[in-house]
Formats: sequence, structure tokens, C-alpha cells
Amino acid sequence: QVQLVESGGGLVQAGGSLRLSCAASGRVFSSAVMGWFRQTPGKGREFVAAINWSVGSTDHADSVKGRFTISRDNAKNTVYLQMNSLKPEDTAVYYCASRTYSGSYPPIFRLEYDYSYWGQGTQVTVSS
Repeated sequence: QVQLVESGGGLVQAGGSLRLSCAASGRVFSSAVMGWFRQTPGKGREFVAAINWSVGSTDHADSVKGRFTISRDNAKNTVYLQMNSLKPEDTAVYYCASRTYSGSYPPIFRLEYDYSYWGQGTQVTVSS
């Protein structure tokens, strides 16, 4: 089992910045992918960004590319999402997710159902 705890959400004005953190505990493996998703009321979870824990390769959704950056701190078992130039449409509950994988090729996953573990979510509200 893996436990994920998000933090860092809050209220910010448009154009501002926030940094979300996701601390992983439990059976944390190096062959893992960590992702960030977001969800607004009445909609499904939307992929935001993901990082391969082993090699550090990343992927970002087009809607956040150039504004958001995912990163990791292996020593702290923590993944970050630096969000700059925030827009009102970024308002959502942000979730951290993880899964392990096998094989030597380091993958990245964009689909919600590819992930096994989820955090409780943290609210991000961007005012105009």
C-alpha cells in the first residue's frame, strides 16, 4: 500500500503562483510513476502532469505546459507541482496519484485508470 498526502492548495489571484506537494509513504518503489490530476464539479479527473520516479522524465498537459512544472525529491519521497501564471480555469481539486510498473523502459501514464493510489485532494482556487 502507498499513502499519498497532498498539501499546498489555497486561494490565489490570477497570475499568481502555488506549489503543491505530494508526500508518499508506505511501499514506495523506484519503479513508479507519480501524476497530478485535477477535477471540477460535474467533470471527470483531468491529467495535469506526470513524472517517472526513476529517471525523472516528465509529461505535462498542453493546457498547463509552460506554466506548471512537476518535479520530485527522491530523498523526501515527495512530488511537487509548481504552478505559475495561474488562471481562473485552473480552479479545481488537485489529486496526486501513483502506480508502479515493471520492465526496463521508463513509462509515463496520462490516464486516470492507469493509477493505483490516490491522495485525498487539495483545493486550488484562482480568483479573477
